[in-house]
Amino acid sequence: MHRFFAPSLDPGDAVVTLPRDEAEHLTRVLRLGPGDTVSVFDGRGREFLARVAGAAGRDVRVELISRIEPVAESDVSFTLAQAILKGDKMDDVVRDAVMLGVTAVQPVVTKHSEVTVAALLRGNRLDRWRRVALASTKQSRRAVLPEIRTPLSFETYLEEPGSLLRLMLIEPEAGAATEAVGALRGTPPPSEVALLVGPEGGWAEGEWTAARSRGIRLMTLGPRTLRADAAPVAALSVLQFIWAAD
Repeated sequence: MHRFFAPSLDPGDAVVTLPRDEAEHLTRVLRLGPGDTVSVFDGRGREFLARVAGAAGRDVRVELISRIEPVAESDVSFTLAQAILKGDKMDDVVRDAVMLGVTAVQPVVTKHSEVTVAALLRGNRLDRWRRVALASTKQSRRAVLPEIRTPLSFETYLEEPGSLLRLMLIEPEAGAATEAVGALRGTPPPSEVALLVGPEGGWAEGEWTAARSRGIRLMTLGPRTLRADAAPVAALSVLQFIWAAD
């Protein structure tokens, strides 16, 4: 069944109007029309079975039929603080992180990122990542749309209020004293955790030392050096497994 994002959805309303982009996708791409059955979700955890009541270009209204129980969210709220990657790799990380259940993605500009916060905002990368996140939310059948936050410099990120548990993934050759992620097994699941993952070229020594001085735990996935876009997927998968509810 085709799913559509309806941020204005109110369970008390009989009919909901879709945003323009969603309406165009329904009518012009999928060529659906009145009488077709779809589902709509509000990005905050609610989803409904619905029927298209009216469809004309960018004006689409759907009639709510019944509540749908959405895919369960993780008991642990994950924020991925991801260093900016080159090219389209950041798109892939956002897509996969959303699929794996993160609550938020915080893009971070580091010494090895080769881009500035201002350049990212001028290039509309944030809007693109948010579109990628929405598409992944639909595909993975989540009813919660993760927040894709405005990019920050690494220094600014460290000064921001953070999760009680913050983990920084360190590459094996960095020379830092690290803990294996497996050391977290048997620890009580945190309510929220921030995972920091570096760019191509890894973290600069000054970055991981600054992180450690602020109580961020330096972690490793093992002796192999992973691609920058594979590391967050592997780490999130392992952490989800470690803290999965019985």
